[in-house]
This record gives sequence, C-alpha cells and structure tokens, in this order.
Amino acid sequence: LEGSGQKLSDVLARLVGPGLGLEIVSNVRGIPKGSRLAVSTNLLGCLISVCMRATGQAAAMSGPLGEEERRVVAARAILGEWLGGSGGGWQDSGGVWPGMKLIEGVPAMEGDPEFGVSRGRLLPRHHVFSNDEISSETRRRLQDSLVLVHGGMAQNVGPILEMVTEKYLLRSEREWQARTTALGLLDQVTDALKAGDVRRLGELTTQNFKGPIQSIIPWATNDFTETLIRRVGGEFGDDFWGFWMLGGMSGGGMGFIFAPGRKAAGQERLLMLMNEVREELQHALPFAMAPVVYDFAINEQGTVADFLPDGGELLPPAYYTLMVPRLLRLERRSLSPLRRMELDRFGAACRSRAELGGVVQDLFDALLPRGPAVAGGEPGSLRQLLEANGFDRQQHEQIRADLRNGRIGLAQNRLSGTTVIEDVSDDDVTFFTGTVRDDANAATTQPDWAAARAQGEQMLRDGRIAVVTLAAGAGTRWTQGAGVAKALHPFCRFAGRHRTFIETHLAKSRRRGREFGRPIPHVFTTSHLTHEAIGSYLARRNNHGYQGPLLLSSGRSIGLRMIPTVRDLRFQWEEISQQVLDEQQQKVRESLRAALIEWAQKTGEAADYTDNVPTQCLHPVGHWYEVPNLLRNGTLRRLLDAQPRLEHLLLHNIDTLGADVDPALLGWFAGTGAALAYEVIPRRVEDRGGGLARVNGGVRLVEGLALPDEEDEFRLRFYNSMTTWINIDRFLGVMELDRASLADDGKVQQAVRELAGRMPTYVTLKEVKRRWGHGQEDVFPVAQFEKLWGDMTALGSAGCRFVVVPRRRGQQLKDQAQLDGWLRDGSAAHVDGLCAWE
Repeated sequence: LEGSGQKLSDVLARLVGPGLGLEIVSNVRGIPKGSRLAVSTNLLGCLISVCMRATGQAAAMSGPLGEEERRVVAARAILGEWLGGSGGGWQDSGGVWPGMKLIEGVPAMEGDPEFGVSRGRLLPRHHVFSNDEISSETRRRLQDSLVLVHGGMAQNVGPILEMVTEKYLLRSEREWQARTTALGLLDQVTDALKAGDVRRLGELTTQNFKGPIQSIIPWATNDFTETLIRRVGGEFGDDFWGFWMLGGMSGGGMGFIFAPGRKAAGQERLLMLMNEVREELQHALPFAMAPVVYDFAINEQGTVADFLPDGGELLPPAYYTLMVPRLLRLERRSLSPLRRMELDRFGAACRSRAELGGVVQDLFDALLPRGPAVAGGEPGSLRQLLEANGFDRQQHEQIRADLRNGRIGLAQNRLSGTTVIEDVSDDDVTFFTGTVRDDANAATTQPDWAAARAQGEQMLRDGRIAVVTLAAGAGTRWTQGAGVAKALHPFCRFAGRHRTFIETHLAKSRRRGREFGRPIPHVFTTSHLTHEAIGSYLARRNNHGYQGPLLLSSGRSIGLRMIPTVRDLRFQWEEISQQVLDEQQQKVRESLRAALIEWAQKTGEAADYTDNVPTQCLHPVGHWYEVPNLLRNGTLRRLLDAQPRLEHLLLHNIDTLGADVDPALLGWFAGTGAALAYEVIPRRVEDRGGGLARVNGGVRLVEGLALPDEEDEFRLRFYNSMTTWINIDRFLGVMELDRASLADDGKVQQAVRELAGRMPTYVTLKEVKRRWGHGQEDVFPVAQFEKLWGDMTALGSAGCRFVVVPRRRGQQLKDQAQLDGWLRDGSAAHVDGLCAWE
C-alpha cells in the first residue's frame, strides 16, 4: 500500500480472511465516457463509499453517508481523478451530497493541510439548500420543465480545462470580465430558484452559455448544439425557456427547459431532432452513441447504499456475459461453493426473469464467436474496401516481414548518426513580402514582388492556376482518433455561424476568382475514409454555391494497420521525449504501458489489426501519393481538358487555413523555372516535425521522423508548411511523362511505381479508438507506414525552391487545443479576411 509500508495482501487477510479478497462490480447505465455528467467522480465516490462501509470506515452499512464521511469520500475521489488524469475535479463531487446544493471554493484556514501552501482549500464547501430556501414546489416545477439529454458526442474536455486555467492565471481582460459576469449570473440563478421562477432560470442559463462561457471558452459550443438550440427554439417558440450547458463542452450532457405543459412534447421532439442533426453531422463530429433523453429526478439522498432483498443479489447482466464463459470452462468441482451458488441462482433467474432473456444469446456469442461468414458485414466489408481501394498485398507482406525482422521501424526511420544536418542560410531561400531576413549580408537578390504580383494577376485572369487541397484524413489528432473527416469539421465561427474546413477553402478561392474575373478550379483529394462523406456533404450544400470547377480526386492507395511491435512501443515511450509526470501519475502511465505491451504480444506483433470497424483498420499511406493519384484517377487529365491553359497547381493541407492563391507568389514561382516550390514559415517552439535543412550539404526538407537527434530540429529556423507550388509540365518531366501520356494508364502506373520506389518508407504509431458497449471506448496504438511529400525535395531532378512566408499563411491546425491561441493572435481574423462567404 502506497506510503504505508504494508502489503495489500496482509490488509485483506485481516479484513476478509487469508487468501481472500474483495470483488467490486460497477454498472453505469447508458452514459458514455466524456458525457459531462460528472459520472467518473461520482462513480468513484460510490466505489470508495462501498469500500469504506465494507471495512468499517463508515458508521452504517446502508443508508446515506454522514457529513464527515461525505467529505472523506469526496477527497479520495478527487485524488483518484487527479491520479487517473480523467479531468474530473471538485466541481463534480456534488452527487455525493443530497438534493440541490451550491458548491463553493473556500480559503485555506489554519488547521487545513493547504494552509500556508495554497490560497484555497482543495475541498469545496457544499451548501445543501433546505426546503425553506428552495421549496419542494420549486423542485417539482424544475423537474416538470427540465429535459436532460445526451447528444451522443464524447470528446476530451482536458484541453478546455487547461484553457480555462490558463485564462484564469493570465487575468486576460475580456475573459476576466466574463468571469465577473458569470459570478453575477450565479447569484441571479440562486435568486430565481429561491423565488421558484423556472422560466427566469432558463433565461439565465442561456445567457450564461451564450455570454460568459463562450467568451472564456469559444469552443464550448459546436455546430451540433447550435443547430439543436436553433431548431428547438424555432419549433417551440415561447414554450422553450432556455438551454442549460453541463460540463466544459456541449454536445454530450445538456439540459433544455420547457414550459411544464410542453415537456412531454419536448422530450419526444428532442430525441428526433438530435438523431436528425447527428445524421447530418455524423462524418464531421465524433459521436460515441445514439442520442438519448434521460428520466430526470432530483436525488434527495446523495450517495446511498442498500441491501438487495433475498433472491435479488444478481449483479448486472453484462457482468455474467463477461465472467460466466470463463467459469464454464472450469471443472465444477474446482469452483468455490459461493461461485457454484451464484451460477445456480443466475441460471434460475435466466429461466424466470424477462430482463435476462437476451443474456443466454450473449453467452453463446461469447462462448462460440461467430466467424466472418456468419457474422456478416464487417470482415467482408474490410475485404471489399481493401480490394476497391488499391490494397497491395505483396507490399503489405513485405512490410510485415521487414517490421518483424527490424529492417524498418521507428528507430529505422532516422537518418544515419553520421549525417550532417545544418540550418540553411538566407541565400538558400527566398523571403516573401512581410518576412524578415536574418542575414543582412546575404548575397542573393530578392525578387521584385510588385512585378511578380502583376504577372500573377494576369495568370489568374488567364486561368493558369488550380488549387489542390489534401482532405483524405480521418481519425486524426484533431478528433483524437475518432473516425470522422477533418475536412468536414465545423471548427470555427465565421460570419455568424460555424464553418467547415472545406467551406473555408472554397471561400478563399471564391474571393480570388471574383477579384480577377475567373473562377479557380478547386480539387479536394479524398480517400476511402472521406470520399463518400465529402461528396454527399458537397451535394447537400450545393457546393456551397461555388461557381468554379470543383472536383474530388479519389485515393488509389490504401494500407492495412498492424499490431505494433514491442520494440516500437518501447522506442516510442523511452527514446522520444515526453512530459515527466508526477510519481503517482507516472505509475498509472507505466501500468497502462505494461497492459499495451501484453496486448501486442498476445495479439501478435505485426499481425493485421482487424478488431475494429473496417474504416478504423485501414490507413492512408502518406500524402506523397496524393499528387500521383491525380494522374492515376484521371483528375489532372480532366482539369487539363477543361482548361488547356492550366500550368500550375497550388497544393496545401486541409488545415493550412492561411494558404491562398497569392498573385505575387504565383508570379514569382512562374519565373523560377522550378518544378516545385515549398513554402516554409519561421519556426516556433511548438512546431514539431522537421524543417528545412542542409543535409550533407544539400538543401531539402527533412521530416522529424528522420532526424537522428531530436535536438537537431531546434537548430532549424524554418518549418515546413507543406504548401507547394507545382509546375505541371515540369513535374510530369520528373516522372518522365508529358500531357499526352496521361491517357496511357499503364505508363502512368509504371511511372508512379518507379518514383515511389525512390521515396523512403516511414513507420508510425497512431492512436485509434475502438468503441464498444454503450458509448464506451478504448484507445490502442497501431502501426502503419507512409511516404511523405516533403521527401520530393531530396530528388535533385525536381529542382525545388523554398520561400519563407508569414506564419499566418503557413500555420497548420493539427489539434483543437491550438484553436484558442489561433483565435486570440488574430490568425482567425486574418483567414476571415481572405474569404468571400456564400
């Protein structure tokens, strides 16, 4: 036992007998992880209170807890949340106390452990409102008006909590004013409850959501929630009294307040509306479960325990589905008398109790798992997806063999330790208008940007440029592995409503097209993960009214994920720099890692990863393939047929929101005579993933995966934005093709295969969510390979150039935690200024 010097086995021997232990089973009914209903803190509190009762640390075995017992339970639950890193805190501990309560932070006083160390006390004060303060009639009215729902979304609220803490510590003026307003609203909420005015309560909670909460946390809302509020308000009018946000983000646990006579209709219609909106946004936002409407009642007892009546001692059905198959594989005589009695009671209950009717079928499924042919659907769908999307089985088996033999892997991604990696000089790059050269004595003459702009403007009028946006990604860092299309995520509000990445890029192209009198062709590259979703999205939105040619370039390469090797897992954890945690949290992390190693060994290192929905088993094979795919699927040929004067492409990531067809850059690139020109930006400390360097004397982009030493990255001034200007004819020349040969599929395929063979192959580990049960989910690391577009700069025949552009143009949004800083530093306003919204 931590810090006590005693063994847990000795303590258990004294409590329940030598060689014995305690079995604790918990059951959460229909509430998923990330619900914002404070489930984890209160569940942990329940488990702690059960243990306290069983070990004599509580006065009674049943009934409610005493006040001091509640405080001990809350303190231990909050400590457990902190150790587990779940994001729960003292604000979530209210369920331990009965009825309606006000949870307040209090200063540390003499005698408190925090006194002299912290201004505040860890444990809050829970003021439980008496019936004299908030009457029974008011409580009934609240229950008659409040509809509690779960929208089905499950997201990590951790970044939101970090954001709130940061703003509290920085005392930013706008956010601090919002905090002051929220405190005033809290007093008004209390007054409304005491006065029994539920309608006023709804007005105040809505005001708090739309005002202070979104001023402090703009990302607390989302398109799903805003659409729901708008449609409910439109249908119910004055009978919709208000919206009540729960937790740090909306979309999960939420409250809607209706006039009492319309609550039943509100419950019925809300479920329908949530399902409709979820259907519309299923490829854009991470939904963990189907939306539900809960039966809501105020708990006037808090955490309470009771003894089950004789004959009712069965545990939840899911427990038996998990445990009984293991027990049935054992000889009956090897089971303890208690286990035999439990199985007998369970068998009798299955014969007589209707609610256990489906358990027998579940047990058969667990004992005799259905094979692919019987189960139907997923395994067959996986095979079909592989066949339909260009899966190369021979290449896959070669990669598996190389992984197992150690020829490729995380360690082998790196260049040789003898490689000389240096920062580039100012003579190696061109500085775009608005960027600053470090070396005032650099010999290279910088371009005449005014002349370049004039040339680029004429090229825009002539239709010599098209835009290619990479939109093949799903299950990315953006949604922490959830299988939704990043391109469709309504990530930010512009011009009064949430906009997706796709709509934002089309709005930029629309503005440039209008400016120069000619619509710009725009291509979105897709994959098996995003093609159908993006196609149906654009059809529903009528291409957002975009007037120019709009094409989807479907992927023609696909990979099948694998179980990682233990070697790569250890390299990821031990060789790559990571945050050092507190001692107790580090132990939790190490326990998780040990479990993952055991999973990899038992499942089979480098075995195919198929224990998930088909789309989560597949992976894109790197953005290098996106440009060759334009040739393979005929998209480039269609563009050239429709617009013969087309000469150049602007290629950029879906998350590089500041990139647009700048006339000056277009004119400059046209005058370089190069096949490719890459845009780089001044590096910040948070920019990880390689950069522009001299590698053994040659100027090229080097991936972070390939750097022999992580410290090499911090010596590189410029970071790769991935935005690339491409001269079509010169790029085809690198592949030994021309425009006429694009009609010869065999020749194109051979050219792509030969060029791919010259590109390095990287192995990466990605976290993938596996959802199960009722909105529950696990995250597993899986191995996949990729080839990256930046490695084209290592080919001497490409004749690449590099231009330094302002950060706002080249910044990439890889994680939703970046959004707040992106909004505050003016980058969002800059992007808004580049757009012409529909």
